[in-house]
Amino acid sequence: MKAAGKQKEGGPERLTSRQVQDDDRQLEQSLRPTAWADYVGQEKVKANLQVFIQGAKTRQEALDHLLFYGPPGLGKTTLAFIIASEMGVSIRTTSGPVVERQRDLAAILTNLRERDVLFIDEIHRLNPAVEETLYPAMEDYRLDLIIGQGPSAQAYPLSLPRFTLIGATTRAGLLSSPLLNRFGVVQRLDFYEEPDLFKIILRSAKILDVSIVEEGAWEIARRSRGTPRVANRLLRRVRDFAQVLGDGVITRSVAQGALERLEVDSKGFDEMDRRILQTIIEKFSGGPVGIETLAVAVGEEKDTIEDIYEPFLIQVGYLARTPRGRTVTRLAFEHFNLIPPVSLQGELWQGSVQNG
Repeated sequence: MKAAGKQKEGGPERLTSRQVQDDDRQLEQSLRPTAWADYVGQEKVKANLQVFIQGAKTRQEALDHLLFYGPPGLGKTTLAFIIASEMGVSIRTTSGPVVERQRDLAAILTNLRERDVLFIDEIHRLNPAVEETLYPAMEDYRLDLIIGQGPSAQAYPLSLPRFTLIGATTRAGLLSSPLLNRFGVVQRLDFYEEPDLFKIILRSAKILDVSIVEEGAWEIARRSRGTPRVANRLLRRVRDFAQVLGDGVITRSVAQGALERLEVDSKGFDEMDRRILQTIIEKFSGGPVGIETLAVAVGEEKDTIEDIYEPFLIQVGYLARTPRGRTVTRLAFEHFNLIPPVSLQGELWQGSVQNG
């Protein structure tokens, strides 16, 4: 079920997907910042990392193991590459599902050099047996090779260089305690504010040689769901409309017209976001409604709603999770130009009315 959700989230039919899509990969390589000066946003995280890196370089030690968590598309991979560059070391990248066997991990670890960075994306999806092999590697820089099988099997410890493991996950809650406790630095990446997305769009437009005015960049920024990956994808699509239907310059009106045709509204909601909110309003009087019932009503997988759609809707204050189910807020009613019912369900609703 989860695999299906991820596949659908990553599909080309959803323009506002925060998951990386096939046509994003080459673009992200060209737009990815390579130094702190070009990395916009996440100021607290960036400031802390700069201190940790400077300290490790002063001591001529490997940087502590780091874990980045948060929604996809916020720059976890980019941070890993910048850290390796700042440390002056090489970086090896892989992902949790790819490292299927202990010998796969052993092959990666034994090819690292002193203070190198190993970046594991989707680290929460590591095979449990592989994860256990990682414990002594992270803690003691030791790899226990198992020779033989059954009662005659013997473990031979192999020393490893002092490396830095950087893990990235969108599901920190799925990490086991033994793995989580071995990270010296744990940082959460949050959704970006519009001013930061505005700067990112202007920088990307310059790299892509796209003509854009500030009002056009602001229009794209406010519809980018707080995510640089989405901002860059929308920029590319709006560029097409500007070049084919206009004079090649992205103005506010061009951006508005293009994004309306692409069904991305003023809040960055796409068709499924609106369907979720409208279903709760129209069929369940604003909620609460159970996630299983909601999934059936909108024709989407439960895990996909929980992992992909809900985080952003909750973050921007249009949806809430309560012990009794999902409810929309007054913002959702206002977004669709609807008047909230006089009798609202639950304490959340009562508080919303009193504060409104």
